[in-house]
Amino acid sequence: MKRRRLLAAACAQCAALAPAVAWAQASAPAPWTAPPRFVRPELSSDEGGLWSLMDREESRLRRSPFLIRDAALREYLQGIACNLAGEHCPDVRVYPLRTPFFNASMAPNGMMQVWSGLLLRADNEAQLAAVLGHEIGHYLQRHTLDRLRDAKARSAFGTFLAVFGVVGMLGQLATLASAFAFTRDQEREADAVGLTLMRDAGYDPREASKVWDNLLAEAAAAPGGNAASGSPMFATHPPSEERSRTLARLAEGAAGGIVGEAEYAEKLAPLRFGLLEDEVKRGQFNESMVLLDRMVKRTPELAEPLYFRAEARRLRGRDSDLDEAIADLRQAIALGNPPAQVHRSLGYIHQKRAQPAEASAEFARYIELAPDAPDAGLIRTYILEGTS
Repeated sequence: MKRRRLLAAACAQCAALAPAVAWAQASAPAPWTAPPRFVRPELSSDEGGLWSLMDREESRLRRSPFLIRDAALREYLQGIACNLAGEHCPDVRVYPLRTPFFNASMAPNGMMQVWSGLLLRADNEAQLAAVLGHEIGHYLQRHTLDRLRDAKARSAFGTFLAVFGVVGMLGQLATLASAFAFTRDQEREADAVGLTLMRDAGYDPREASKVWDNLLAEAAAAPGGNAASGSPMFATHPPSEERSRTLARLAEGAAGGIVGEAEYAEKLAPLRFGLLEDEVKRGQFNESMVLLDRMVKRTPELAEPLYFRAEARRLRGRDSDLDEAIADLRQAIALGNPPAQVHRSLGYIHQKRAQPAEASAEFARYIELAPDAPDAGLIRTYILEGTS
């Protein structure tokens, strides 16, 4: 009897809730679908004029010395963008640029820039796809066009062009952030669209939040914990724990998908040394150490991250940095086939410690391995000084 009463009460409750459930289902937003391909606007229109300006910037970009002219890499990046963009693929053109900051951006005419600092910081193809998907989301939702149409944005249009042309960009971050930062709603839309594009392309959407977790770790290591002072992505896409949590929540229930760590590493391998060299040359050693620690942990079999972590430590020069740099360099040598520069770094450390014989031996080994190095003449001078 008691069980029947409970069952009757439950049924009555269900009946009472039924209208509310029906209303919620009827009022729930429809699933997002991609818009049809955009038609090029008339040149005389407001939008047509913006497209024309972007076309001009794209022509400059093709001639830029910053453009990475590695055909295999460009084809690979274009393939990822096409997988994400679907029927919009013919309208998306990807340009990798050798600029050691984490950034990607997309213009209303379909021109996308991917900076080498982003390529270096993505752990796998899925993480890169998360960032590219987010930018394609802005493109599909016409967010950039909306910002350019805004009167405030128009007053800083030269800054926007400077960003797409790279030149003078870093000195304009504050203006860029205030003039072109997307609204919170636009960022949420781009995140949601990007996750949808990732899923549809077969990527594991759970990788998206990890990108921001890694960037937040670098931001925490920056002077004053302020990465916006040196990163265009942080100036226009504020780093936040909330954003990472939101991406993780959007990916809940995902059954997995493509991660592509090995494939991504293979494509970056020919460029990795140069990109790491650019990173250390930035001189932001605390931030670089976060990145390099992660790379060493993820790929302990590679000598290059060990060498560059040692270089960051040597150049930073804190109390224990030189000892730890030596340990990294010795470990790189033990792995076999290390960069010749490992011995140059050891030479500099011994030189700093007033150990001329040891320094000369390491410098000589460097010259033996890289006799045509650009600094070979300088290093030979050090050898002569150390042996005289």
